Amino acid sequence: MTNTLACDAILFDLDGVLIDSSACITRNWAAWAAPHGIDVAAIMAVAHGVRSIETIREVAPHLDAEAEAARLLALEVADTDGVIAMPGAHSLLASLPDGAWTIVTSGNRELAAARLAAVGLPVPAQMVTADDVTQGKPAPEPYLLGARRLGVTTDRCLVVEDAPAGIQAGRSAGIRVLGVASTHAPEDLLTNGVTAVANRLADIAVGDAGSGYRLTIQFA
Repeated sequence: MTNTLACDAILFDLDGVLIDSSACITRNWAAWAAPHGIDVAAIMAVAHGVRSIETIREVAPHLDAEAEAARLLALEVADTDGVIAMPGAHSLLASLPDGAWTIVTSGNRELAAARLAAVGLPVPAQMVTADDVTQGKPAPEPYLLGARRLGVTTDRCLVVEDAPAGIQAGRSAGIRVLGVASTHAPEDLLTNGVTAVANRLADIAVGDAGSGYRLTIQFA
C-alpha cells in the first residue's frame, strides 16, 4: 500500500537516513574511548542522533568536552571507510527541486561534508550541522534553523529521521516527522511520535505536487 504526505520542503537527517556510517561511528568512538577506559557500549546507548560534545558530557563529565570532541572529530574526518549511501538516496535527492530540501545533522560540517563526498551525495548550501546550533537534537533548534534557511514555515516542512533524538527535535519544532526504520524498529519510531513510518529510504519517492503543496511524498 502506498501512503502520501504533502509538504513544501524536506529536512533530512544524515547518518542512518541518507548514509549508513554505523560501523565507522562505532569504530571511531571505540578508538576515542579506549584511552579513557570508557565502555563503548555505554557510549553507543546514548550517542545516536546526538552531537558528540553532548555525548561526551554525558558519558565522561570529568573530561574537557570541547577538547575531546575535537579529538574525536579528527578521527572521524580521517576515516570514512565503510560509509555507504543508503539505497535510494541518490535517486531521491536527484528527484527533488532545488531549494526544496536540506540536511540537518548532529555531526560537524567538516565531518558531514567528508561523508557526503565519500558516497557521492551533494552537500546542500543550506545544510545545518552541529557547528550552527547551541542546542543540538533533541532540542528543536536544528530543525527550526533548517526550515528558516529554506524559507519555509515549519507547518509546511517534513522531517525524515531514524533516531528518537531527531524525532523529538522535529516534533518540538512543530514539524511532521516521517520515520525511516533503518536503525530502530517501526514500533520504536511510532512510540517516539512520528507521523508515519517508511520501512526503507528506498521506499520513499516524490510524486506530483497536489493539495496546494510543492511536493507529494509517497512511501510504503
